[in-house]
Amino acid sequence: MEQLLDILRELHPETDFETETRLVDGGVLASFDIVMLITRIEEEFDVVIPAKDIVPANFNSAEALYALITRIGEQDD
Repeated sequence: MEQLLDILRELHPETDFETETRLVDGGVLASFDIVMLITRIEEEFDVVIPAKDIVPANFNSAEALYALITRIGEQDD
């Protein structure tokens, strides 16, 4: 989780990603941020995020995003 938080903080250091639950719905993450985030996550965590999983619910919080990464990682095993 700390690795993910580091990636998020690089995008928006002013945001408290440990408590924020409306990253997409609240406008913290724009579409370009999400594209960059997906690229970094895929590189750092060695996963591929399917298009069907690129929905606001999976990107509204660090916790939801980490759950997505974990779920995808488990499917690859």
